[in-house]
Amino acid sequence: MIRVRKSKDKQRGATLVEFSIAATVFLTVMFAVLEFGRVLWTHNALTDAARQGARYAVMHKASDVASVKNVVVYGDPAGGTNPVVENLSTTNVQVSYSGFTLDGGTVQVTITDYQFHFVIPIVGTTIQMPNYTTTLTGESAGLIPPTL
Repeated sequence: MIRVRKSKDKQRGATLVEFSIAATVFLTVMFAVLEFGRVLWTHNALTDAARQGARYAVMHKASDVASVKNVVVYGDPAGGTNPVVENLSTTNVQVSYSGFTLDGGTVQVTITDYQFHFVIPIVGTTIQMPNYTTTLTGESAGLIPPTL
């Protein structure tokens, strides 16, 4: 008697190969989405840090640059140990005053040269983030009595 092999015997292992290909593609896409989300979160956090520093700067004296940098990096004028964004330091922050008094002029706070580090190196290990700049006008907010 001749035994005929069914075509299913030839397909043995094909399911495992198909699953491994599909799982590799799925996991790659999932990790890429997670890393892209981290980049967007970091972008938003750096934008907000520059804004917070500029808000602090317009309400305080122009000689208080170190406190402005601490507000940008740590969220606290006194400084801290944990930056709001990983690998951000006060050396990344520039503060410039132009004709500034608490009644006028401008303050510009800029975050420069920030390197974003990927947790999962998909394309590369780091990317250079753009500069984040916020410029605000000085205002007294009632802190200085008006001159007569």
